[in-house]
Amino acid sequence: MDNRGFRHGSFSSFQSSTSDEDLMDIPGTAMDFSMRDDVPPLDREIEEDKPYNGAGIGFVNRMMDFLEEPIPGVGTYDDFNTIDWVREKSRDRDRHREITNKSKESTWALIHSVSDAFSGWLLMLLIGLLSGSLAGLIDISAHWMTDLKEGICKGGFWFNHEHCCWNSDHVTFEDRDKCPEWNSWSQLIISTDEGAFAYIVNYFMYVLWALLFAFLAVSLVKVFAPYACGSGIPEIKTILSGFIIRGYLGKWTLIIKTITLVLAVSSGLSLGKEGPLVHVACCCGNILCHCFNKYRKNEAKRREVLSAAAAAGVSVAFGAPIGGVLFSLEEVSYYFPLKTLWRSFFAALVAAFTLRSINPFGNSRLVLFYVEFHTPWHLFELVPFILLGIFGGLWGALFIRTNIAWCRKRKTTQLGKYPVIEVLIVTAITAILAFPNEYTRMSTSELISELFNDCGLLDSSKLCDYENRFNTSKGSDLPDRPAGLGVYTAMWQLALTLILKIVITIFTFGMKIPSGLFIPSMAVGAIAGRLLGVGMEQLAYYHHDWAIFNSWCSQGADCITPGLYAMVGAAACLGGVTRMTVSLVVIMFELTGGLEYIVPLMAAAMTSKWVADALGREGIYDAHIRLNGYPFLEAKEEFAHKTLAMDVMKPRRNDPLLTVLTQDSMTVEDVETIINETTYSGFPVVVSRESQRLVGFVLRRDLIISIENARKKQDGIVSTSIIYFTEHSPPMPPYTPPTLKLRNILDLSPFTVTDLTPMEIVVDIFRKLGLRQCLVTHNGRLLGIITKKDVLKHIAQMANQDPDSILFN
Repeated sequence: MDNRGFRHGSFSSFQSSTSDEDLMDIPGTAMDFSMRDDVPPLDREIEEDKPYNGAGIGFVNRMMDFLEEPIPGVGTYDDFNTIDWVREKSRDRDRHREITNKSKESTWALIHSVSDAFSGWLLMLLIGLLSGSLAGLIDISAHWMTDLKEGICKGGFWFNHEHCCWNSDHVTFEDRDKCPEWNSWSQLIISTDEGAFAYIVNYFMYVLWALLFAFLAVSLVKVFAPYACGSGIPEIKTILSGFIIRGYLGKWTLIIKTITLVLAVSSGLSLGKEGPLVHVACCCGNILCHCFNKYRKNEAKRREVLSAAAAAGVSVAFGAPIGGVLFSLEEVSYYFPLKTLWRSFFAALVAAFTLRSINPFGNSRLVLFYVEFHTPWHLFELVPFILLGIFGGLWGALFIRTNIAWCRKRKTTQLGKYPVIEVLIVTAITAILAFPNEYTRMSTSELISELFNDCGLLDSSKLCDYENRFNTSKGSDLPDRPAGLGVYTAMWQLALTLILKIVITIFTFGMKIPSGLFIPSMAVGAIAGRLLGVGMEQLAYYHHDWAIFNSWCSQGADCITPGLYAMVGAAACLGGVTRMTVSLVVIMFELTGGLEYIVPLMAAAMTSKWVADALGREGIYDAHIRLNGYPFLEAKEEFAHKTLAMDVMKPRRNDPLLTVLTQDSMTVEDVETIINETTYSGFPVVVSRESQRLVGFVLRRDLIISIENARKKQDGIVSTSIIYFTEHSPPMPPYTPPTLKLRNILDLSPFTVTDLTPMEIVVDIFRKLGLRQCLVTHNGRLLGIITKKDVLKHIAQMANQDPDSILFN
């Protein structure tokens, strides 16, 4: 993004920002006392009628190093720019070294050192507590508002359907969901729940509530927090790679995302809350960072905290603390040192414990669809498990291509200008098609829970309607399970549900409301898996004498577990869309508590990834990062092209010369003119334009703030004042304006490569060091510069993609 031109008075715009992520950092600058002329004149002999011009006693020129006291804003970054990881880590090492040295001097300094070391763990504790509490609030609210679309509890409107009927004395086994205390809307409006008119009333109220919830969600996002829309994971990945998006993790985004997430989930749209919960947890982490100077003043340290917060978000989303840590490591984090691993584990643990204490689902579990399977799987079943993996990979590749195509159409056409209308249309279509089918009418989490469920004697679901289910000759298991009428009815209803979920999710993900993709993807896979599982079960029942069954599935035995197939299918589809592997398997394992089902999950997850990668290398989050033009340098991809640094650097042949600053011959006016006429984020500093010998690199933002501060606070600084980036200044003639020393904002060790360095090495340097720019030299002379944006454009060009899609540096 282009920077604004420099103007006088703009320093205040850097100092006073209302953004929640604004960072007023004070770099540790070394004070230079080597120049005696830096001391202000104290000569009382100066004639009062002669104005002092700041040039010293007898008008001898004075070098002004106003950076002896750090200036707020110097060392920080503009919005939509990338941080300098090397500088941030160096600054943190200097801070830690200073605290360690001072701790030996006094008891108070030692206490400060201990508190500084403990502050990271305290911050993790607070993040875990806040994330777990918000997740519990979201779960309880979403469950109540989802049931509100179908009716209300007379005993207390704040009770959801399940809680309303808990203490009822009139609940039967067959109709456990019906009780006198719970009234449907038709009972409240026309006093009956029977007949076509009652059905129409319930239908109308269901659609009306869905539209109301969706309208409130999109309106709140549009008016108060535009960043609260979507999943948030693509932007979280980009921010963790070092990109600055001010306000994306701010307090308004947190408040609006929490409220609208409940509304969006309750509206019945094909979306989930798991992805947005990662965004919510990262907002918590970012806001709490402001309570600790150690993290508030250092962008690299703050990103370590955000990595741990992402782990806590997945922990409360799935009830999977270990899976959350692995998700943060595998999927979202860019820099993940060992201490961040420990702190992520602690934050995920605290978050899961907090959510478990709230017990939002009333089942003493962390998730709604926790199940346990008791029947072991057989080696032959790996074949259908791999088939589910292939389906998941195909679905993932299809979804990514179609969803990205639709989102690109939304960005490039008039459709993107009417987000409220789009949300209402999709909500109306979803609600109208969903109500007639009980599997689309129920919430997606409840659907997954029912699909994962292993049928027992007490289950009243149509999925468990087997013909001789109450033949208890073999105990509590269900022997000889020929499908009954209810199972066949459920099969075609689930087939219709599968088609609706596949189609409607493509248009739902990416709208201007909070929308996660984990649950819809799992629902698609779970439906496909349950259909295949029931098919395998009936095949084994009617053809148990086939060679593939007779060795391990005798007549009357309970051999096939359809719920296991649903779980494997859910993992396969989620892996096909996100390309997760290790963290996905661990999350699914923590969901079920069944260690022996690790192998089926691994087989399905790997198969889905291989199939999806064969059809397209990007997961859904990377695809959205590229669609939005964020400067994310993927660490997992290899750069295999034989190009050189001189092929990528700027300026190219026939381009204007590289804009540079000289170390001791440019005036304030010259520098301000360069700042006004260019949009570069920084400038190389050379000895002279003739020699082009490199001295260092200075950031545009630091220059603007420093010059503005000098004009305001230092006497005598005018447009003709010469700027020095050197340690000492030469003697100046009398009656000349004071000079301005800016050496302390100069990076004296910028990364450089030669013009013949292979781009393969340059790309590795950018990835592993997190550079913003790299200077190119030839025999010690400055030739050009390569920015992160240039690297990303070159990679896109080599992959036959549009290089202009990279919008930011």
